Amino acid sequence: MKSVIKVKTELIARHIRNGKVIGKRIVKNKVVTTAFVNDIVDNLIAEVAAFGDYKFHDSGIGTTAEAAADTGLVTAWGGARDTGTQIEGTSTNIYKSVATTTYNATKAITEHGLFNAATAGTLMDRTVFTAINVVSGDKIEFTFTITFSSGG
Repeated sequence: MKSVIKVKTELIARHIRNGKVIGKRIVKNKVVTTAFVNDIVDNLIAEVAAFGDYKFHDSGIGTTAEAAADTGLVTAWGGARDTGTQIEGTSTNIYKSVATTTYNATKAITEHGLFNAATAGTLMDRTVFTAINVVSGDKIEFTFTITFSSGG
């Protein structure tokens, strides 16, 4: 009998201007990186009690397609990464991280990444999407979801 772990990801982006949501997008499932998969295996082998802190959100203006070999964003927007709030989804096999980025300049935000550190670190997921055009003071609330399903 063969065992399989299935993974599903989702990214939701809410565009906020002057405290009001002016747009919301659900981005389709994208690429979970080889580095993240390797990190899962490394932590299982090492029997690490706390499995990383994949809660640091970054966004950028890069438009290159996602690839499993990605290790960072193509062009980060220039601000610090935001620390997400980690929650369990509607069941114990769903992980969510929610963070809000406040922008200080006009940008066309086209990519999002979730990392395990405030700087550098391992990239779990990179998602490219059509531009969300922000101006200084705008916010985007990113909700990253990953669902692990076991079976075989």
